[in-house]
Amino acid sequence: MKTIIAACSQNLSGSRASVQSALRTLLAVPWPSQRDVRSWLQLLSVLQWVLSFLLLGPVSLLLLIYLVFTSFWPISALYLAWIILDWDTPERGGRRLLCLQRWPVWRHFRDYFPVKLVKTHDLSPSHNYIIGSHPHGILCVGAFCNFITGSTGFREMFPGIQPFLTTLAGNFRLPLFREYLMSGGLCPVTRRAIGYLLSQNGTGNAVAIVIGGAAESLSCRPGVTTLILKNRKGFVRMALQYGANLVPSFSFGENDLFRQVVFEEGGWMRSIQLHFQKMLGFAPCVFYGRGVTSVHSRGLLPYARPITTVVGEPVTVPKIEDPSQETVDMYHEMYVRSLLKLFNENKTKYGMAETDELHII
Repeated sequence: MKTIIAACSQNLSGSRASVQSALRTLLAVPWPSQRDVRSWLQLLSVLQWVLSFLLLGPVSLLLLIYLVFTSFWPISALYLAWIILDWDTPERGGRRLLCLQRWPVWRHFRDYFPVKLVKTHDLSPSHNYIIGSHPHGILCVGAFCNFITGSTGFREMFPGIQPFLTTLAGNFRLPLFREYLMSGGLCPVTRRAIGYLLSQNGTGNAVAIVIGGAAESLSCRPGVTTLILKNRKGFVRMALQYGANLVPSFSFGENDLFRQVVFEEGGWMRSIQLHFQKMLGFAPCVFYGRGVTSVHSRGLLPYARPITTVVGEPVTVPKIEDPSQETVDMYHEMYVRSLLKLFNENKTKYGMAETDELHII
């Protein structure tokens, strides 16, 4: 018996020594610093956003199609019925969820780049506004962060103003993705949707439109600032019809987030991109950013480059139900002048050279 007790005591002593040794080894390993933790949270917040925008819609659509051929087909049937009943909601102001906009993830998203919003003039809540957002870039990071997430303090800078951001109407036909977009305050870039916000939703609405659209994304690359704006006048006509003031905004640094393979005009790859744009409303871009594990690897995450969105001086617009083309042209020219003034006054403050110019085509 004494021999057994002695053996057990020896085993317990050995086990205790092993545990203590393991604890000492664990404590000797350097724990991640607060800075490392913040960096990973920022990276993950951007990753979930990129994956949501690129994959949520197509994956959800394929999943619902797959479920049709399984015993779970009622899920697809019920969601289809829901979409039919809810079809017009995106064009009637959507279904904004403030809790999603206040999600702490968006603060990490903002700090990854970082994104900053700069106010130059007040916006009165007694008017409605159309905010022209420039440039498009690849994924419109600046417009999304400033006008949707609330993490840069838009509502605090412009009290009484409710921002909306427009995107392709086709996005609201994709299952689950449409709910994701509406919950943030996005709406289709259609006359009906914009007209509703400017006429049926009271005052204090600011509808942000990325004027250059998909065509502008094809010319997006670091060091080049080209806007497709010269013949984009539909937003001016709508502003006149509803008496909404025009507000230029420019996101400095937007074009620096990704690297894009730009194909030559007239080439077969460029032709394919243009055909896609005409048929589907968007242009497939060949682009890359950094990878998840290293800034030196390639992937779909944007590079961490500062983005500063400057909201300029409003152009006062009268309400004219049927404006003439000459009137549209006049206010379009006023808007372009205001945008050029904003760009030239701020370009050296936010990473551009005095010699850099804004090319409008």
